[in-house]
Amino acid sequence: MRCPKCGRQDDKVVDSRASREGATIRRRRECAGCGHRFTTYEEIEHEGLMILKRDGRREEFSKEKLLAGCPEGLSETAHQPEGDRRPGRTHRGFCNRQV
Repeated sequence: MRCPKCGRQDDKVVDSRASREGATIRRRRECAGCGHRFTTYEEIEHEGLMILKRDGRREEFSKEKLLAGCPEGLSETAHQPEGDRRPGRTHRGFCNRQV
């Protein structure tokens, strides 16, 4: 870690504690150059969901994009069989659910 006061990269960890139910580690550090003490927090970096497109590209998952295409993909004419087109039998409720 780089010291916020002098910019030197040599430091030692003075204290280390888990916080937020173990999801984060809090570390107190001391700069070997100037003696300044500072705190750092370490968290696990979660990779986002990736979507594999038909042409082989990978794209980051977008909730907004999914919800925007939801009515089109689940429209009454596209989703129900020919004989089951009764009023009120659409699947629009799916798009209003929490994703």
